[in-house]
Amino acid sequence: MRPQIHPIPSGTRDVLPDEMRELRAITEAVRGVFQRDGYGEVWTPALEYEAILGRGGGAPPAYRVFDDHGEVLALRTDMTVPIARLVATRYAGAEPPLRFCYFAHAYRAVRPHRGQMREFLQAGIELVGAPAPQGTAEALTVLCHALDAAGLRHYRIGLGDGSLYRRLLRSFDVEDGAGERLAACLVARDFVALESELAQLELADATAEVLLRVPQVRGGPEVLAASDAAVAEALAGLRNVYERLAPAVAERVIFDLGLVRDLGYYTGAVFEVYDPALGAPLGGGGRYDALLGRFGRPLPAVGFALTIDRLHIALTGEEHEGDAATGLSSYGHGEEHEGDAATGLSSYGHGEEHEGDAVTGLSSYGHGEEHEGDAATGLSSYGQGEEKRVDR
Repeated sequence: MRPQIHPIPSGTRDVLPDEMRELRAITEAVRGVFQRDGYGEVWTPALEYEAILGRGGGAPPAYRVFDDHGEVLALRTDMTVPIARLVATRYAGAEPPLRFCYFAHAYRAVRPHRGQMREFLQAGIELVGAPAPQGTAEALTVLCHALDAAGLRHYRIGLGDGSLYRRLLRSFDVEDGAGERLAACLVARDFVALESELAQLELADATAEVLLRVPQVRGGPEVLAASDAAVAEALAGLRNVYERLAPAVAERVIFDLGLVRDLGYYTGAVFEVYDPALGAPLGGGGRYDALLGRFGRPLPAVGFALTIDRLHIALTGEEHEGDAATGLSSYGHGEEHEGDAATGLSSYGHGEEHEGDAVTGLSSYGHGEEHEGDAATGLSSYGQGEEKRVDR
C-alpha cells in the first residue's frame, strides 16, 4: 500500500525514536554541566506579548496571533529576552549574580524554498549581574564544559567584540546608514560586498584599507596586539577575558576581529562555536549589558545558546570522520584535535565552503543543495535547501 503524504510546514520536522534518543543523550549531558556549574533551569511561555519581545531588540517575531482580549502575541525568537523579562519581574530584589539555564524551542522567519528552520531546540545559559571580564570568562568556560560533555572534539570558539567595528566606523565619521550596511556585510561574512560598499563611500584610501583589513584579522592572542587606536579598548577587553581562561578553554579560542552578530542587544564580547563537521555555527552568544535596563533592572549580563540539532549533526560528522580514518567510532571520546591546518578553520565561518565536508557526508548541508548523507545520519527530514544561520 502506497503511504499517504500529509505535509508539515516547511522548516519543521518530525523526530523519530532513534534520533530522539540521541538528542536526549546530548541534552542530558549538557544539562548535567549546567547544573554542576550552578545554573538553575527555567521555563518561559513560547508565546509572549509582542511588545515585550520588541523591547528586547532581538530578532523580530515572525509568528503572531491575537488573544481573546485583542492583544498581539508572538512566538519567541530566542530565550534571552524572555529571561530578561523574568529577571525583572520575578527576581527584582534578588542579589546578583543570577544563573539560569534553559532547553527550549525558538521560532524564526524563513525564506521560501531555502530549507531554513522555523523551529529549533536551543540549550543555553544566562549569567546576569556578572560584569566583564569575569562573567564572559565564566560563560566561555561553561560553554566548553558543555561541548566536552556532549562529546564534541574538534570545535573552536570564535571570539570577538560586537562593538569593535562600530567604534572603528565612528572614529572615521562614517554616517550611520552606511555603517549599518557595512555591518550587515560582516554579519553575512561577505567581504566582497564589504569592499564594494566601502568603494561607494568615497573614503580616503588609507581609511578604506583599515575598514577592510581589520575585520579580516583572525588568529591567536597575537592579533590582540593590533595598533589601531580606535579598537584598542575592545582589544584590551578581549585580552582581559583571555587571561582569565583556563588553558583547556583558552586553546579553543580563535580571535576574530570581524565577528558581528545580528541581534541588536549585544554590547561587547561576542562568540560563536565552529566545528569542521558542519558549515555553520553550532551556536553563540555574547554580552548584553544594556538589555536588562530596558526591563527596569539594569544589570550586566552574558549568555549563549547552542542549537541542539546542529550539535547532533556535528557529533555525527565527527563520528563518521573517525570511522573513515580508523575504522573505529570516535563519538564522544573527547580526544583533543591536533591539526588545525587540517580542519579548515583558517577560513571557517567566513562564508566559504568547508573543504573537508566531503569526508563527513555533510558537503551540501546548509548550502542550498539536497543533503546526501541522510541515510547514514538518520536525519531524513533535513536537507531541503540552505540552512539558516541560527543565532541566539
